[in-house]
Amino acid sequence: MFRTALRNVLAHKARLLMTVLAVMLGVAFVSGTLVFTNTISDAYQNSSAKGFKGVDVAVTAEYQDSKGDQVGRTPDLTQAMLGKAAKVPGAASATGVVSGFTAIADKHGKLIGVGWQSEGGNYWGTKDARYPLVSGHAPSGANEVLIDSKTAERASYQVGDTVRVSVNGPVLTPTVAGIFTTDDGNVAAGGSLALFDTATAQQLFGKKGAYDEIDVTAKSGTGQATLKSQLDRALPKKLVKTTTGQKLADDQAKSIADGMSGLRQGLLVFAGIALFVGTFIIANTFTMLVAQRTKELALLRAVGASRRQVTRSVLIEAFVVGAVAGVAGLVAGIGIGAGLRALLGSFGATVPDGPLVVSPGTVAAALAVGVVITMLAAWLPGRRAAKIPPVAAMSALHSAPTTKSLVLRNTIGALFSAAGVAVILAATTMEGSDGQAPMGLGAVLLIIGVFVLTPLLSRPLIAAAAPLLRGFGVAGKLARQNSVRNPRRTAATASALMIGLTLITGMTVMAGSLQKSIDKMASSAIRADYVVSMANGNALSPDVAKKLATADGVSASSPLRNAASRIDGDTESLTGVNGSAIGKLTDLTVDSGSFRVGGSDVVVDDDTAKSHGWKAGSGFTVHYEDGKAQKLTVAGVYEGNEMIRGIMVDNATLTPHETDPADMQVMVKTADGASGAAKDKLEKVLGSNPAIKVQDKQDLSDSIAQAFTLILNMVYGLLAMAVIVAVLGVINTLAMSVFERQQEIGMLRAIGLDRKAVKRMVRLESLVISLFGGVLGLGLGVFFGWAAGQLVGAKMPTYELVLPWSRMALFLLLAGVVGVLAALWPARRAARLNMLAAIKSE
Repeated sequence: MFRTALRNVLAHKARLLMTVLAVMLGVAFVSGTLVFTNTISDAYQNSSAKGFKGVDVAVTAEYQDSKGDQVGRTPDLTQAMLGKAAKVPGAASATGVVSGFTAIADKHGKLIGVGWQSEGGNYWGTKDARYPLVSGHAPSGANEVLIDSKTAERASYQVGDTVRVSVNGPVLTPTVAGIFTTDDGNVAAGGSLALFDTATAQQLFGKKGAYDEIDVTAKSGTGQATLKSQLDRALPKKLVKTTTGQKLADDQAKSIADGMSGLRQGLLVFAGIALFVGTFIIANTFTMLVAQRTKELALLRAVGASRRQVTRSVLIEAFVVGAVAGVAGLVAGIGIGAGLRALLGSFGATVPDGPLVVSPGTVAAALAVGVVITMLAAWLPGRRAAKIPPVAAMSALHSAPTTKSLVLRNTIGALFSAAGVAVILAATTMEGSDGQAPMGLGAVLLIIGVFVLTPLLSRPLIAAAAPLLRGFGVAGKLARQNSVRNPRRTAATASALMIGLTLITGMTVMAGSLQKSIDKMASSAIRADYVVSMANGNALSPDVAKKLATADGVSASSPLRNAASRIDGDTESLTGVNGSAIGKLTDLTVDSGSFRVGGSDVVVDDDTAKSHGWKAGSGFTVHYEDGKAQKLTVAGVYEGNEMIRGIMVDNATLTPHETDPADMQVMVKTADGASGAAKDKLEKVLGSNPAIKVQDKQDLSDSIAQAFTLILNMVYGLLAMAVIVAVLGVINTLAMSVFERQQEIGMLRAIGLDRKAVKRMVRLESLVISLFGGVLGLGLGVFFGWAAGQLVGAKMPTYELVLPWSRMALFLLLAGVVGVLAALWPARRAARLNMLAAIKSE
């Protein structure tokens, strides 16, 4: 039986090619994902490990939780602590570290790198072993800075050049005193690093004689654990935390691996979708192959082969196909992994250097997926073939399934579909994350149910296309009849395309609806013409708000200042605003009371008010950061949203209690409204600072929606794999169908159907099947998009369903194009059949 199975594989190489391709694409996606994420993770881990080479023990400040009504805070690492750390017996040296956001502009005034990757720090003494100098000298004073070699190369900076730098708002213009090399992971990933002398860094980053971290190196012969114990005894336990360099490297490696796991899981989901679609094709292919060899299998049974041996022979074929596809998919996956890494560069992302990682786990996963998926898909057709009695099998090549044979299938499909719809509808009534798991379960049940019901659905939906097909004469009529001749085959072919379009449509509906709701939120909640913030999301210097308030053409402005406080024993964030101007800058719906902020009067969003049991007129006591208490009154309760929420307090009331005031953003309204000229004027007032963003309402909306757009484009690209697999399925089905109907096509040719009509018949059949799958996919996608929107709408009052009719029409058009392209080769093959040879064939 083993030799027979191998001969069958070699005898039907052309028939199995599409199956191999379908499995190979799925395996390539899985192995490519594993290679890509392992490579990126390994590169970052190696890069970060280099950064801990000179650190045996790191000392950091321990956050002090609040006591009573005092607001918790992180203490400073003082100069005295640094001195104690340097004097412990096992310490060779101790370095004080200061760091923070530092934006460097290129020679065109644009920010170098991404905001969160733009870092600054201190250069220790005149020769810092952490940052070897390539040229120049150590920085001295506020007018000198060092920049990393990669940033200097990208922006063409040299020692002696003047560079524009920003820490928290104001623009600095120091001279490049030197250029250094570094193993910093952010720099390796395309960011930038600027270094000042320690005193300047402390002043710029608000440390004032203190440090963010103290790095201690051990003397020769002293282990990291021993040094840590010595530091624990010398330093105040309740104020600091000590961590060995090895532990820091391990934690960083784990953090990177955890970060990569999310990306890996997301990519593997799409690989699973491609494999799921491919499973239909494999099962469909083996069903047709087995049907074509029914007499051959019956003969084997007649000469003594058992049912188990017949099933085993089909599984052996599947094993060979899966193994070949697995090896080919692994090779293709390695190429995909390398390509994805290179593709990151085209998006502006830089990955640390490192080798391509192909782990034994990746190889095993690729081969296992290829073999297991193929054998599982082939098991049912093989089992079904083995159950056919030899005499019955020899009497007919194959027989179409009867209506009665579909009754059980339709019943099961109806039950699954009903259960899926019921679970999804129930999930839409839940709040937020509580409904995610039930909705996912409902979606799976509904997709399975629709797939099982597809043979039943194919007849009425394809019949609806009959009027259009009549325009193509006999070829159109034959195409419609061929489409519904074998409902199971049509269903398997259309379902592959249906799944891809379901996901694409659902994501498109969600993205369009979220974009609309964000636009609506920005336009309805904000009256300000512009919102000014830092590029990395950090706090602005208070000087920015002062400059904007006195700028020419500004009619109203307000900084939004965050501060921690204690209310009713809980930590609560306060938002400081300009009480006299905030009403002119926002347009929030007030549920009760009045929108009045000033003195002891505050306004509170509805969620916060509900959690504390407040209403208009309620009073409460707030304990500020400095420990002082004040009685405040809720003047009004407003409807909060994703852009504006919280307890709004007048800055005149809040600021005296803050030790280091900082603004998260500044809202600005101009006399002449938003315009390009007004925006340019504001940017010039701020010194054309590349680290500061000046955004109008549309910019705000676009920046929030940018993440959705990026995700959507990634989904389109990833799901294209599933669509490609579906195309192979259509080609495969049509090619098998043409092979099965050789006699029929020969007879049609003999009674007058010319080659053009034969081609048209096959193409129309493919078009109808593809459009059938497209219609099902669009319908399910819209339903899933609506259902997911109900969960989002519970937290976003401005959410409304938006159906992207133009894109859905494009998706349906693409489904038709898929059908036409998939039919090219099978149609050409059918038209070239020799009619006499075809009529004589069995």
